[in-house]
Amino acid sequence: QVQLVESGGGLVQAGGSLRLSCAASGRVFSSNFISWFRQAPGKEREFVAFIRWSGDNIYYANSVKGRFTISRDNAKTTVYLQMNDLKPEDTARYYCAGGPLAARRENEYDVWGQGTQVTVSS
Repeated sequence: QVQLVESGGGLVQAGGSLRLSCAASGRVFSSNFISWFRQAPGKEREFVAFIRWSGDNIYYANSVKGRFTISRDNAKTTVYLQMNDLKPEDTARYYCAGGPLAARRENEYDVWGQGTQVTVSS
C-alpha cells in the first residue's frame, strides 16, 4: 500500500501563492491517481484536483480552475498543488488521497494523508 504525507501549508495573504506537496512512499504506483481534497471548518470535504501518475489525465474543480495547478514528479514520487491568487474561501485543511480511478468522490480513494492547513487572510 502507498503512504502519503502532505506538506507546504501555511498562512498567506489573499492574492498570494503556496505550493503543497504530497510525498508518496511504499507501493506508490498501486494508486493510479492522486487527488487533492480540502475541508473547511463546518463544511464537507470537497474535491480540488486529480492527476494520474502518467500525467495524461488531469482534472480540476471549477472553484480552482485557472488558479491551481496539479503536477507530479515521478522520480520523487511527489504530487504538487501550486495555488495562486489565493482567496479567503480557499482556507481549509488540504488532503491528498490515492485511488485506482479518476474520481471526484472521496469514497473512491482508499489512501489518505494527514492533511496540511492552508489559511488565507483577507
